[in-house]
Amino acid sequence: MSLTIKNHLYQQCINLTEQRLERLRKQVVDIKINLESETKSSVGDKYETGRAMLQLEHEKLSRQIVEVNRLQQSLYNIEINREHFKASLGCLVKTSKANYFISISLGALEYNGIKYYAISPKTPIGKLLLGKQDGDSFIFNNDLYKITKVY
Repeated sequence: MSLTIKNHLYQQCINLTEQRLERLRKQVVDIKINLESETKSSVGDKYETGRAMLQLEHEKLSRQIVEVNRLQQSLYNIEINREHFKASLGCLVKTSKANYFISISLGALEYNGIKYYAISPKTPIGKLLLGKQDGDSFIFNNDLYKITKVY
């Protein structure tokens, strides 16, 4: 059962990153079209300002594409098809407060009506979870979390 949940959450992560990448690429194409179609008007400063703003937006989107590619590469390196006894990359952790899929930071995902948070091991809560096992506790944001299951 845990492998089914992990596979489902993993596929959601892949789908979300692919959708984000596709959206960013479409925005880059739109900006390139706008840059090419920009015609120099009689007001030179307005033209230059518009082009500069489009160029800045293009650079911002390019950085976001690099980041999503990095996230995807991290995701593809996760081994999810094994059972875990200590919290580590690729595992599910159920706590008294929330459920976590230690993978990449994508926020809330859902499986059969149950919410799981896709988190990176580099996030503050991810760092606290690493190495913990069933029955361990930790404090995060002044709340006590008890780990009920790692798998």
